[in-house]
Amino acid sequence: MTTVVSWNIQCGLGVDNVVDLGRIAKVIKSQGDPDIICLQEVARFDPISDKGQAADQYTILSNLFPEHTPFFGPAIDHLYPGEDNRRQFGNMILSRLPVLQVFNHLLPQPRPEIPCKNMPRQALEVVVNLESGPLRITTTHMEYHCAKQRYSQAEYLCKVQEEVIANQDYHSIAPSSGPYAAIHRPERSIICGDFNAVVGEETYRLLNSEILETSKHYIDAWSAFHNDKKHAPTCGIFDPEQWPEGPHCRDFFFITESLTALVANIFVDEQTDASDHQPVILELA
Repeated sequence: MTTVVSWNIQCGLGVDNVVDLGRIAKVIKSQGDPDIICLQEVARFDPISDKGQAADQYTILSNLFPEHTPFFGPAIDHLYPGEDNRRQFGNMILSRLPVLQVFNHLLPQPRPEIPCKNMPRQALEVVVNLESGPLRITTTHMEYHCAKQRYSQAEYLCKVQEEVIANQDYHSIAPSSGPYAAIHRPERSIICGDFNAVVGEETYRLLNSEILETSKHYIDAWSAFHNDKKHAPTCGIFDPEQWPEGPHCRDFFFITESLTALVANIFVDEQTDASDHQPVILELA
């Protein structure tokens, strides 16, 4: 069994207004010490994100999971005047499985049709080796305020999948070593994270292959496993001030059709209030 956890940890900020990465780690480990941990909203040296601590959250989280190899993908990487450390904010993956390849994707940020605040977004992709073969896992945190940007970011990730499929035969002409050598980048793929989209929204429909008709694109792992059962809430359970719409789902696992038979379970930890979002757990046989 391979267990993957995806969680927007809000830089460790709980509903009690306390930043506590140790608490985050404890919650994750309570899920059976997962093999792959995908985190959104991880900050480094950014006092705005962690209530003035300006901590290196990447290093802290790495130390909390010493059996995992850490990877960080900053969406924001900014050096402020007079500061020695770069303020970073982005996504993190910790893997206990061998990681064959890493890709960093800066997602599109087209101009909003109506001016609104927005920020750079990123997706972090790793290729891990399972007993059943290599698998691509991508975690992301899409734009909240601008639907146009959010859709463009989902569209980009779908195009990456198309590109991977189109290049599957490159190994037949690639050299055996060096920068031009073929890399492990299989069709089998998972995209997880905070998509800032709800079920039925255009961004969700695109990623769920309701707009692009192809079996090679992604489908919602929850719907594939639970059929017509309503999604468990991943946000707004404990924080009505930040989420006045109440409990709802905006965090998903999208998987390629080739993985549906391997899904043993997918569920949400609805009990923890260590973040404004809930951990989502996917188990693959």
